[in-house]
Amino acid sequence: MIRDVLPSRPEARRLLLGTLLAAIGQGMTLPFLFIYLTKVRHLDPTVVGLVVGWMGLLALLLAGPGGALIDRYGVRRVVLPLYLVDAIGVGSYGWAHTAWQALGSASLAAIGGAVLWASQNTLITTVTDETERQHVFGLSFAILNLGIGTGGIIAGFIADVHRPASFQTIYLINAAAALIPALILLSLPGVGLHSPGHAQEHAQRAVGGYREVFANVAFRRFTSYGLLVAACGYAQIEVGFPAFASLVGGVSTRVIAWGLAANTMTIVVAQLLVLRLLRGRSRSRALAAVGVVIACSWLILGAGALGKGISPVVPVVGVVLCAAVFACGETVMSPVLPAITNVLATDALRGRYNAMGSMVFGITAVIGPLTAAPLIGHGLGAVWIALIVSGSLAAAAVALSLRGVLTPEQDGRLPAPAEPDSATAVTRRDNSVQLRSRPG
Repeated sequence: MIRDVLPSRPEARRLLLGTLLAAIGQGMTLPFLFIYLTKVRHLDPTVVGLVVGWMGLLALLLAGPGGALIDRYGVRRVVLPLYLVDAIGVGSYGWAHTAWQALGSASLAAIGGAVLWASQNTLITTVTDETERQHVFGLSFAILNLGIGTGGIIAGFIADVHRPASFQTIYLINAAAALIPALILLSLPGVGLHSPGHAQEHAQRAVGGYREVFANVAFRRFTSYGLLVAACGYAQIEVGFPAFASLVGGVSTRVIAWGLAANTMTIVVAQLLVLRLLRGRSRSRALAAVGVVIACSWLILGAGALGKGISPVVPVVGVVLCAAVFACGETVMSPVLPAITNVLATDALRGRYNAMGSMVFGITAVIGPLTAAPLIGHGLGAVWIALIVSGSLAAAAVALSLRGVLTPEQDGRLPAPAEPDSATAVTRRDNSVQLRSRPG
């Protein structure tokens, strides 16, 4: 049973262990940054908002160049120093007393974390084959959520706004945990490393850079899907979801916390089942289902708010059920998105392809608050619901159109092609050249 769940190569298993331990540290501080800076360090909430916004913007600006550096020098040489920078950044938050000190900590954390997720996906591709890669991506996402949830629970027993030292403790633990993936990578000397000659070869093959990435027709359409589903999904869950639940649904912050807990638990429990169901099935249709599921989650949220006149329990159920249904979409999307990204990527441009995924979510993280806050804040919650439901369904339509530009192997309907033989033909597509066996 355990062998069926875990990846076959020990290197991949050790990388996933690093993900879990780092996520526990991250979860210990993730929910508390705003509270810490405003309630413990007494910084102005507007200033704190600008600091957090700057951190997101800086990470977005660095993601593209970071992907190019990964392609040029290899993911190992790029990510190892970034783990250290990230650890210094998050650890220094514990001693940030002024806005400028908080900005410095945020800048270091943004620099260190700008390409860590893209690097993790790139590393996974080097220690897995195509047959299990989608499964490992999904497992990594479930482990990440488990770690963050666990860290949040642990920090709840430590953090105390009346004891600044308690926050220094959790930020130091986060910093130490952030270094664990670096130590694991150092123990895997052959993983993610180009030899000097190999690096030169990659640089020559990647001369087209991001222009070559966007010349890939399938990837352009896939990126359009990512922008839509992220703008109407992930970008809304952090701002739009709590704002609508509290201002329109009238629920308490405790209920919103229940919803987020339901989201995390659903991911942890359902991810392995979903991974089994995805085997051999069309990835484009799976992504279309994600758009429909996310649209349904927002409709549930809206219906719950409408029902508050019937009973105060109705919006509570709506909030919790919305978060759980949304998580079902996440469990499908989390393995499929990086799987398609890396099956479309070439080895020479893999860092750029994965960095584009980070940039998509970074862009929509800016778009989400800009759409949700004004609409919900001015009493147009119904317009917000209609907008994101329509966007989610539009993403589903774009996903269905991907089937026409992906080969059956890229779409997951057929296993990755074996070594070519006399019965193998070359099928040319406008986005790539694939080897596919003739039927019969």
